[in-house]
Amino acid sequence: MYATRALVPLRRHTTPPGSRAVADDPARDAIYCVPIPETAPGLDRSLLRDDVYRRLRDAIVDGTFAPGEQLRDLELAAWLGVSRTPVREALLRLAQCGLVEAQPGRSTAVSPLDVRAVRDARDVVGAMHEVAVREAVPALTEADLEAMRDANRRFAAAVESGDVEAALHADDELHGVPVTISGNRALATVLEQFTPTLRRAERLRFGSQRGHASVAQHDELIRLCAAGDAEGAAAVAYDTWHSLPISDEPTTDTPDPDA
Repeated sequence: MYATRALVPLRRHTTPPGSRAVADDPARDAIYCVPIPETAPGLDRSLLRDDVYRRLRDAIVDGTFAPGEQLRDLELAAWLGVSRTPVREALLRLAQCGLVEAQPGRSTAVSPLDVRAVRDARDVVGAMHEVAVREAVPALTEADLEAMRDANRRFAAAVESGDVEAALHADDELHGVPVTISGNRALATVLEQFTPTLRRAERLRFGSQRGHASVAQHDELIRLCAAGDAEGAAAVAYDTWHSLPISDEPTTDTPDPDA
């Protein structure tokens, strides 16, 4: 809130010697400034809502909240230092992403890493990145390509050292370049919904030697982008995501012929 205080005059007009005042107007005698708030304005509600969503999403993806763990909105609100409303809204979004399961009359729980859900997310995310690269290649600048190269260098170093967090961050940056350049907002919205499910599985890949294969795939993607080969680059982008293993263990699901 604003503090209650008088307006402060910045300067006064003076009447030159020998001249007459045009009118007896007090407002003309001073310029006033609006009082400055003594505290910063509150965080925009939409920004707070998105921040709560991202923090809960990341806690699920990085394993802070384990599969099957109960998520109580009151406890989460206390943990994040917010009211229950943005927490409840975030949990609804997380349910739409398949990261949590909510049942009427029961607490919300973190979803298990379901093989079918990961397969579906993998196919959708791969297709979206394929479209993004195809649309972006004609507009990529040398600065964009260098940003992708730099991200891949950091990705390779992170995989080599076993730093999964850094690897995922660099991977996001690399693939985020074509997504941003494409300017396709619908595509970005779909990726926002399904990528978190896939990221849970990717931790297994980037934490193992299989992550090294992604470095070579990234190199080829960047090479084709630089050459202006939109179709070739789009195909590599799709394969990079679609080659993600669904599980390290055999499952009873019907084998996926494309996996």
